[in-house]
Amino acid sequence: MKSVIVDEDRCEGHGLCQDTAPDVFDLDDDGPVVVRYDAIPPALTRQAETGARVCPVAALRVIES
Repeated sequence: MKSVIVDEDRCEGHGLCQDTAPDVFDLDDDGPVVVRYDAIPPALTRQAETGARVCPVAALRVIES
């Protein structure tokens, strides 16, 4: 399984990850992006990777957990 690491210091809340992968990412009014899963379901892995890739400040990483 894979998971997403969020660099909370880098995240600026642009929302491109959420636009690209709404089943994986959500935006919180009080802080950085919220990942909906501790472990990304296999069916959403590609969506998570694409959402992380479009982050303009490289605040997201998909890793093998």
